[in-house]
Amino acid sequence: MAVGLAVTAAALVATGPAAPREADRVRGHPPGPPPTRASSVPDSHPAHAHGAVGTVTAPVRIADAATVRLLRPGDRVDVIAAEETATGGTARVVARGARVADVPEPVEGADGAGGSGALVVLSVPRAAAARLAGAGATAQLAVTLW
Repeated sequence: MAVGLAVTAAALVATGPAAPREADRVRGHPPGPPPTRASSVPDSHPAHAHGAVGTVTAPVRIADAATVRLLRPGDRVDVIAAEETATGGTARVVARGARVADVPEPVEGADGAGGSGALVVLSVPRAAAARLAGAGATAQLAVTLW
């Protein structure tokens, strides 16, 4: 009898929340529809603040600090990576139509750690954020305004 109770208890634990639905169906009530969500991202997630799921904020260091001073939140920019190679320089567009989310004030005395240029925070799709991070590690970044 103890083994039977243990097996029953294990079965109840394994079925978890579905057990009440089975009981409802046995009594003649059809099960309700499974819960659905339009998005797997919670409403409080920062991506919703940017208007699109999958959009993230990406801090990017732009080589020309004077260009960054021209930017305002809401502006749209293309980000271009300029790389120096043994055969010359190459440039490629890393992100198109990125929205400027913030233009932080420069921190006094941060030149040594932050390098040259100026920081801008962009709202971009996740894939573009990954490209920006990679390009920022190997190339100088520039922006063109829309």
